[in-house]
Amino acid sequence: MIEIRNLCFRYPGCDTNAIDSISLDIADSGFVAIMGSNGSGKSTFAHCLNGLIAPFSGSVVVDGLRTDAKENLREVRRRVGLVFQDPNTQITSVTVERELAFGLENLCISTAEMRMQVDEQLKKTGLEGYRYSAPSSLSAGEKQRLAIASVLIMNPKYVILDEATSLLSGASRKSILEVIRRAKAESKICPIVITQFPSEALLAERLVVLHGGRVIFDAAPEEVFRHVSELSALGVPIPIRSRLQQLQ
Repeated sequence: MIEIRNLCFRYPGCDTNAIDSISLDIADSGFVAIMGSNGSGKSTFAHCLNGLIAPFSGSVVVDGLRTDAKENLREVRRRVGLVFQDPNTQITSVTVERELAFGLENLCISTAEMRMQVDEQLKKTGLEGYRYSAPSSLSAGEKQRLAIASVLIMNPKYVILDEATSLLSGASRKSILEVIRRAKAESKICPIVITQFPSEALLAERLVVLHGGRVIFDAAPEEVFRHVSELSALGVPIPIRSRLQQLQ
């Protein structure tokens, strides 16, 4: 369980909070989507969840571990994996295989176990043929699958995708979502998908809409998307079918 209580965060030099008094729980099962216009606080919220930034006030507690305690950060970030919009910002190794092995080396697991887990992730993400390739030689979609694989191999309980499909083609977005869907089914992870695509939000069991750093809606996607006029005023994309239903 991720427990968020009265979470506030303000960037230095700013007069207003980027995150303003958010309180909610995220269970270690399920599928959560987060939407909001640019500047609504989505990425800031994501970074608070895995301890990249500490609360200005309030708290984030991951499975009993406070994210503002430095001694907890290593375990918090293992449990709450984060995939960024641009995979180039988090891929650091010279080959695909080394990128996957990097995190496992830090966990000091055996070489045999490491090889088995690398093989498994390569297969699950469709990257078997790129084991010895340089990440720079991969397509944008392949790089993003590698970034996701490098997070999944750490066996997290929660995986945040911070607009991880926004720079990809439709086919690549579909392949990324299939990787996440399979990981949820097989490894029981909780995906937390920050997105501007209503089609992705509709895959989730719960949709949280942020605006001005506050939670405006928190319900099943089908319920949230009934509020067409309110969402449009907030700059949140609406599924075509929701707009059509409003006209009927």
